[in-house]
Amino acid sequence: MFELNSRRSFLKTGIAAGLGLAAGNLPFSLLAENARKGMQFGLVTYQWGRDWDLETLISNCEKTGVLGVELRTQHAHGVETSLSSSQRLEVKKRFEDSPVTCLGYGSNFEYHSPDPMVVQDNIEQTKEYIKLCKDIGASGIKVKPNTLPADVPKEKTIAQIADSFNKIGAFAGDYGQMVRVEVHGHLTQELPTMKAIFDQVSDPNVKICWNCNPEDLLSPGLEANFNSVKQWFGDTVHVREFNEGDYPYQELFNLFAKMDYQGWILMEARTEPNDRIAALKEQLNLFNTLKSNALGIV
Repeated sequence: MFELNSRRSFLKTGIAAGLGLAAGNLPFSLLAENARKGMQFGLVTYQWGRDWDLETLISNCEKTGVLGVELRTQHAHGVETSLSSSQRLEVKKRFEDSPVTCLGYGSNFEYHSPDPMVVQDNIEQTKEYIKLCKDIGASGIKVKPNTLPADVPKEKTIAQIADSFNKIGAFAGDYGQMVRVEVHGHLTQELPTMKAIFDQVSDPNVKICWNCNPEDLLSPGLEANFNSVKQWFGDTVHVREFNEGDYPYQELFNLFAKMDYQGWILMEARTEPNDRIAALKEQLNLFNTLKSNALGIV
């Protein structure tokens, strides 16, 4: 799957060089790479890219102008820890020879289990994928909490999750990688719980990936919930289709613009359009409108 092909002749352009990062919040190794300003639009391969091999994925991102991608586990691009050193280098070169930035890896690792062996196994597997991210030229790994077990005091699980984040954050720092914690899971995607976790996260490589959940709108409301955790924001945000549902995306963009957010807004689409290329272009246009409107009021 990863045999050498004649690669594209153009080099990565300025619009795709480096990550847009939230000023002042990120590890030194990543902050130094900040080569652009403002929110940028990218893709999580969750649905719309799940069956594209790596070459097709990069090509389709180029066609749409969506120039950042988070690779999700168990998808057709096949970027997993089973790749050899030479295969990892080939993945890295394919991105380097395109205008598309490989942001990192979207894993399903979680750290809430009451079984210490299960937690440790998730930590050790996370470390292997952090090495993969380094090898393919990415900048971080997405992980998540997934629940608070009902038969365990929530304070104990919250402390356990935070401790796990600190451990993998320290490891990630040695590889120049960020740990992006998706606001996810039963109970754990509620912002007071996420804040309680991050109140105990001390490693600077561990950051929050806002996930646009309905729970964001619970009392005291979007702005208050946003402000309660924004000090920990990293360089990625997950969104759904801007023209589906009733999530207040313009309000969200306004909040990001007010804090001069310098990260990636990544489409984690859930619908099944007949033409995903056209759909991505449409979402890029909607993103540009939301961004323009937000900057116009700041």
